[in-house]
Amino acid sequence: MIRGPLDKEGPDRLYTVTGGRSRADESRFDTVTLIVSESDPTPGMQSEHVRILRMCRRPLSVVEISSYLELPVSVVKILLCDLLDTGRITARHPHAARPGGRLPGPETLKKVLVALQNL
Repeated sequence: MIRGPLDKEGPDRLYTVTGGRSRADESRFDTVTLIVSESDPTPGMQSEHVRILRMCRRPLSVVEISSYLELPVSVVKILLCDLLDTGRITARHPHAARPGGRLPGPETLKKVLVALQNL
């Protein structure tokens, strides 16, 4: 069996990264929520927080951040809550960019899928 990066992370490491917390407020972040840095890292910050602030100078989704950090999404959400609470990041769900915050209907999505398949 080939071991991936997450297999190397022991529970003690993840416990340390999250400060012992096991859950984030799920209503604050979705896997596609876009995260943008609002400040630069400061000396003494946790290394994962520093990496998030540096990589999010352009919008990145929660799942992308998780992939780049090679950490579980649940751990990344806890780290993002820390940064959001201190005003170092902003979080925006893609639905917020649409008028009324609604997603396109199934018929529109089917048309897009057919058009992509025809390319």
